[in-house]
Amino acid sequence: MPSTLLRRPERAVPTSTTPPPRRRTRVFALAEARWAAAATLAFLTALPLHLTGAPAWAWGPLYAVAYAAGGWEPGWAGLVALRERTLDVDLLMIVAALGAVAIGQVMDGALLIVIFATSGALEALATARTADSVRGLLDLAPDTATLLLDDGEERTVASGDLVVGDTVLIRPGERVGADGRVLDGRSEVDQATITGEPLPVAKQAGDEVFAGTVNGTGALRVKVERDASDSVVARIVAMVEEASRTKAPTQLFIEKVEQRYSIGIVLATLAVFAVPLAFGSGLTGSLLRAMTFMIVASPCAVVLATMPPLLSAIANAGRHGVLVKSAVVMERLGRVDAVALDKTGTLTEGTPRVTDVRPLAESGLDADGLLASAAAAEHPSEHPLARAVVRAARERDLRIPPAEGFASSPGVGVTATVGGHAVAVGAPARLSGGSDDGAAVGAAAVAGELEGAGRTAVLVRRDGVAVGVLGIADRLRPGAAATVASLTALTGTAPMLLTGDNPRAAARLAAEVGIGDVRAGLLPEDKVAAVREQGAAGRKVLMIGDGVNDAPALAAAHTGIAMGRAGSDLALQTADAVVVRDELAAVPQVVALSRRARGLVVQNLVIASVFISGLVVWDLAGHLPLPLGVLGHEGSTVVVGLNGLRMLREATWRRAGGAHR
Repeated sequence: MPSTLLRRPERAVPTSTTPPPRRRTRVFALAEARWAAAATLAFLTALPLHLTGAPAWAWGPLYAVAYAAGGWEPGWAGLVALRERTLDVDLLMIVAALGAVAIGQVMDGALLIVIFATSGALEALATARTADSVRGLLDLAPDTATLLLDDGEERTVASGDLVVGDTVLIRPGERVGADGRVLDGRSEVDQATITGEPLPVAKQAGDEVFAGTVNGTGALRVKVERDASDSVVARIVAMVEEASRTKAPTQLFIEKVEQRYSIGIVLATLAVFAVPLAFGSGLTGSLLRAMTFMIVASPCAVVLATMPPLLSAIANAGRHGVLVKSAVVMERLGRVDAVALDKTGTLTEGTPRVTDVRPLAESGLDADGLLASAAAAEHPSEHPLARAVVRAARERDLRIPPAEGFASSPGVGVTATVGGHAVAVGAPARLSGGSDDGAAVGAAAVAGELEGAGRTAVLVRRDGVAVGVLGIADRLRPGAAATVASLTALTGTAPMLLTGDNPRAAARLAAEVGIGDVRAGLLPEDKVAAVREQGAAGRKVLMIGDGVNDAPALAAAHTGIAMGRAGSDLALQTADAVVVRDELAAVPQVVALSRRARGLVVQNLVIASVFISGLVVWDLAGHLPLPLGVLGHEGSTVVVGLNGLRMLREATWRRAGGAHR
């Protein structure tokens, strides 16, 4: 972490600068949801009338409404697909429902329509909510900015109207309106949404700032260097949308063969009916054999071979705090062979903590006295480092004395009078003032040692004399090293670390957890490039992150997992899976669970294939009675279904946890 002590604003941020609430699509704003609701209402109204023996004129029109409301959109989509020579599942669903009507099973067909329409509405809602989250990211940039004219006057303009070369004024507590470079002023900027850094970053003339980040207590004059459409925030949105469109997830085996298999069954059924008929067989016998063939060759068991293991694995993972968003994701998780990890909030807790309390020998203070003095001076401050110091004192049950005359200087530190002594806490380079006395030299040596170990060094001075140094760092999550080792064992390669933090802090943390490939100081597009580099080399990358800045990489990866408790809305929406309880150790466990589920899928496909092949041969080569064909078909479906449900057992999760150790 940077050695400079960085300061957050010491006053409330003005209401006008807080991000507006994220827009959420209402359920019934979607046409799919309205049609599904209409179909469901009509069905639920008709059902009791039908079951209680009411005349057909009472329930028939209601069923017709359910068919029309829930079926017209998928039916039209199926016809469009058929025109493009694709046998779409939507069209097959409509045909099956109409077939049910033709043989008098009106209620069964209507129920099929309602279930299919409801599923489509839920999918549309999930897609819309993801789009809301992406659009909400653009709201990070303020609507207006203060433009400085050549004559020194100020003018409020729309942030989107700023052009390269404009100069804007960023007042304390305001959000930055455009990407640019500081011309004048000194402050600190919270840019966690862009880089993922856990602490605000000191800014002065020559430093770059990003739209949507929050200014601290100092005023900055910034020269705009990028148009709004090319800002880092806008590029994050574009990358998420592009990656979500272009990502081609591995398809489930059954989805790969479903199109050809369905067409083949239709053609084969027609042949089984027409060929014997052409050679003189009776109409009834030919039709009965063709119907039996269609039943036993139906891919129901094949379809069920795939979904129960994956859905059961999803349910099992959900019980243990991992939300896997679809069966396709669960299947993909088992195929990953490379892992990329974010640092702050993923491998670490994302909260700075005091790791070292180093009083100087000549100060006359012990560790508790040094920490209590620093906590007293820091107590009025809202800066993350100040909160870390106060928290450390409270965890030691120290009495924090009252402080008077509190003052804060951006990028420098705080001062206060504590117990009659003038106490200053802040950046060693800023507070030392070039002093070369023995205490200052000793403090500089200790600060250098801590910074070399990747800590943020905080100097404490009392009455102008250095009395000690505190070391502050973000703390690793429990089990982080074990998780890295487990992921290495599962994929065969050690994970790589992708972070916006500084190289020294990243290297220190990587060494603690056993990661050798460290890429630090990255912007969101750099993380995407690193993920795509691995993908171009043929690797299926699992990206694990938590922040807005991780969202593009989560979308670009083969599979993305977000840490749920501290994760941003965009990261949670973009990721394929979410670790709800923030237990990092659950990641390798869910990968192992996915591999077990894929193994059961293969078992089920073998079972289904054996049943189908045997029954088809029996029907074509001999005489398979229709009831026996139905029994064999449904029996194979039950067998593969029960086999897949084994993934629900608690023992399966425990075995997945031990498989990678």
